[in-house]
Amino acid sequence: MNLLNKLFKQTAIYGLATVFPRMLSFLLLPFHTDILQTADYGQLSVIYAWFAIFNVFLAYGMETAFFRFYNGTDNKSKVNSTSLLSILITSLAFMVIALLLQNSIAKATDISPHYLRYAILILTLDALVIIPFAWLRANEKPIRYAVVKILNVVVNLGLNVFFLYLLPRMAETNPDGLLNSIYKPNFEISYIFIANLIASALTLLLMLQLYLKTKYVFDKVLWKKMMKYAMPVLVAGVAFTINEVFDRILLEKLLPEDVADSEVGMYSACYKLALFMTLFATAFRMGIEPFFFSHSNTENPQKAYAQITNYFVVLGSVILLGVVVFADVLKELFVRDPKYWEAMNIVPIIILASFFLGIYHNLSVWYKVTDRTKFGAYISMIGATLTIIINFVFIPHFGYMASAIATLVAYGTMMTLSFVFGRMYYPIPYNFRKITFYLLISILFSVLSFYVLNRNLYYGIPLLLIFLGMVYKLENDNLRKIFLKK
Repeated sequence: MNLLNKLFKQTAIYGLATVFPRMLSFLLLPFHTDILQTADYGQLSVIYAWFAIFNVFLAYGMETAFFRFYNGTDNKSKVNSTSLLSILITSLAFMVIALLLQNSIAKATDISPHYLRYAILILTLDALVIIPFAWLRANEKPIRYAVVKILNVVVNLGLNVFFLYLLPRMAETNPDGLLNSIYKPNFEISYIFIANLIASALTLLLMLQLYLKTKYVFDKVLWKKMMKYAMPVLVAGVAFTINEVFDRILLEKLLPEDVADSEVGMYSACYKLALFMTLFATAFRMGIEPFFFSHSNTENPQKAYAQITNYFVVLGSVILLGVVVFADVLKELFVRDPKYWEAMNIVPIIILASFFLGIYHNLSVWYKVTDRTKFGAYISMIGATLTIIINFVFIPHFGYMASAIATLVAYGTMMTLSFVFGRMYYPIPYNFRKITFYLLISILFSVLSFYVLNRNLYYGIPLLLIFLGMVYKLENDNLRKIFLKK
């Protein structure tokens, strides 16, 4: 089996582990937007934005460092035990300190102390499974990885349905029953966090085997090397998270108080329609990250890296245009309440931004395999700086549209910078002409379909078919070699 064939098969399984759970989570979008007011949904979105920021600090780049050192040594058990102990100690220390300082943290983040306690426990549980999941990926066990990930979201989804839909109705129909005694009105956000907490606890239980079977040895010298490698990854992760979620926090801070939560709610709901691109890019990254490291010493790896990026752009361009053409259909399915639709104009912008981010992840191979992770930090910091500046300057004038534009500018800049620096330090023979062709045509057709032709399917579908015809004509032979090769 050739390398690309193997890569795409593993990506398909990791895609299942990523796409299927998130598609189940996507079902929560119409569920939450039906039950929660725009202001409540906005408040929930801001809390989960803080979740994302804390998650990065609790991981502190150790997952990427684990891959780098696990694949580069014969003493894999020492890398494993050192990583596990590092994450275990820092996670438990965070939990204790955060619980002691929860009132101060609540004031700094504007999160209710009641919600914050749930958040601290969920963050701790999620941090403790970082290395076990990385171990599964490094040892090419995508099936088990997928099963645990999917089970996590199935439990979370099921509990959301129970707490938010079934429990209120059961309590109402049987006011003297046991369920009525545990049901609390106006407790929806807390129920969402309780469901998340139970699912995270179950996930840790399923991944506990690695902790139990490991013979613990903490190698201080190795740990220092891993931390040196991980710190730029942490900085890059913080910067990425600022690009991804900090706009919700800034919208809440910079918009008038009486409309801030509602604006954040509409923006966050429509933002999620870009999930299809995010799912594709994430699944692809999950497959290629171990591939980058494990094949960095093979003969002419640059050729394989170039082919991977070419195919990512081809498939991503199809997804970009497809989601844009069917945006109104998707909003009817997943954001059914019309009060959220005001923010639909951000959808093509956010999808394109997510596409740029996916291309950036493919281009980032040069600084990962050459141990120049500091460049990833520099590039991400530039993107984060652009995000913050554009949001601060333009949110008061243009609201959430400024946040969407900021995301596009940040990711587009990062993609361009990574390409330029990569050519200097680790030249890869990308087919620049082909990549540019697919990007420009898909963007042009998307703009025509959404903004010029006003999302009319009678015009949008022919544009999509024309583009698919181009892809088939130009890529048929190459794609068949990958997916049909025995």
